[in-house]
Amino acid sequence: MKNISIWISAMRLRTLPLSLSGIIIASSLAAYNGFFDIKIFILAIFTTISLQILSNLANDYGDGIKGTDNQNRIGPERALQSGAITPETMFEAIKLNILICIVLSFFLIFTAFGSQHFLLTLLFLGLGIASVVAAIKYTVGGKAYGYRGLGDVFVFVFFGLVSVIGCYVLYAKTIDHVVFLPAITIGLLSVAVLNLNNMRDIKSDLASDKMTLAAKLGIEKAKKYHFFLIISAIIVSALFGILYYVSPFNLIYFIAYIPLIKHVILVKNNSNVAELDFELKKVALSAFFLSLLMAIGHLL
Repeated sequence: MKNISIWISAMRLRTLPLSLSGIIIASSLAAYNGFFDIKIFILAIFTTISLQILSNLANDYGDGIKGTDNQNRIGPERALQSGAITPETMFEAIKLNILICIVLSFFLIFTAFGSQHFLLTLLFLGLGIASVVAAIKYTVGGKAYGYRGLGDVFVFVFFGLVSVIGCYVLYAKTIDHVVFLPAITIGLLSVAVLNLNNMRDIKSDLASDKMTLAAKLGIEKAKKYHFFLIISAIIVSALFGILYYVSPFNLIYFIAYIPLIKHVILVKNNSNVAELDFELKKVALSAFFLSLLMAIGHLL
């Protein structure tokens, strides 16, 4: 039982709601336009979860073997850092997770496109491979992009654009202009969660030569960047509600702006980065809450 709890902790299940936000919005847009398919929805959910868990395990492994996760780190103790899981065991788990991701991606693509959309099948096979590689290379390897300040770009692309636009294409077999603003919104909020994590770890990352964007900017500029991400997400999502307005129900996701605005004020007044750890879950859940209400509101 103890081993199970250790692995559950290593998988960081609290990150899953945010990773599913794009799938929820894309599925609601597809349903509104008459393209929804429950089989694609279920497979997309499981594929996204497997990719998020792969990313979490690879992040634990990469930072663990490089010594980035050490006693100076502020956040929760990681599996390799604590010694609860050995690097060899974690590496085997990552290989198994890669296999699961590949199998789920194959079934998702085959279910969505069958043999009738050859070019889309090839495109999404490429995206599937790219997603697996991106999940691993954030911290693993000598040229890990997370150590060179590129994590924000990859998170925006894969958690925002690929998640929302890609999922919609799985249903509709085409791109619709309605998906772009929600994709940008989720991308910005996902980057905000990453930036918050990096602001919390800025001192330990600098000591370990992990040059995240926050580490390169410094705490004050990283805060301004954080404000830009959150406020831009609010503006872009509000613009979506205005442009595609049909009824007042479409705008119920405006409720999610309240915790996001409170969060911005708290970060602005923060003088102890250790306290930012408590904000990670709040922002991730606020983003999920926003996506859920945006999906429901669009269908009402």
